[in-house]
Amino acid sequence: MLTHAAEDYLKSIYKLQEKGGKVSTGILAAYLNVKPASATGMIKKLKTMKLVSHERYRGVTLTDAGRAIALEIIRHHRLLELYLFKALGVPWDGVHEEAEKLEHVISEDMEARMDEFLGYPTADPHGAPIPDKNGVVIQKEHIPMTDLQSGQSCRVAEVSDTDPALLRHLGNLNLYPGTAFHVKEVAPFEGPFTIDMEGEQVVIGREVAKHIFVDNVQDMDNV
Repeated sequence: MLTHAAEDYLKSIYKLQEKGGKVSTGILAAYLNVKPASATGMIKKLKTMKLVSHERYRGVTLTDAGRAIALEIIRHHRLLELYLFKALGVPWDGVHEEAEKLEHVISEDMEARMDEFLGYPTADPHGAPIPDKNGVVIQKEHIPMTDLQSGQSCRVAEVSDTDPALLRHLGNLNLYPGTAFHVKEVAPFEGPFTIDMEGEQVVIGREVAKHIFVDNVQDMDNV
């Protein structure tokens, strides 16, 4: 049986691979906030277990077996987040930390019960896709809010979930996944966005906008 730490490494490698680029030992150590020597030691263990491949200049990649485990842990995590949010009323800025503790210990029966109770969801409270029971992830086309231009309308698809303060801020603005808005103005020189949500105008700084991803983008001038 894998340790919780080993599962965290596999999950982290998967997430870093999703972002693209090489997953080096240094990048992985920084992501997990551990010393490079610790990351090197764990990678060697995972390679011995045939869960990762590690080649010089190519970094760390998951094997099929490692990817399956990573996706199972991610499925647990995101189902737990949604269950905590919907069934127990845990604020969306608090579910990530709780799910981190529980994702390693829930049984397959509990996973199946949560999935059924929630109506077989495909996304967590922050809009991230939930892998299905076979490890299939439905990836949708999202773009960062920073790519939007004045006059465009769209819908919030996903937000970054690792900063509770950011999530509380977005919640106060009602910028949840599914929220539609229209871009009134994009200030020049990397300035903020002024958006309209059902008649209410809100100013979003560019640093915040980097953590918001949208879909259903339309140029309202051409609609």
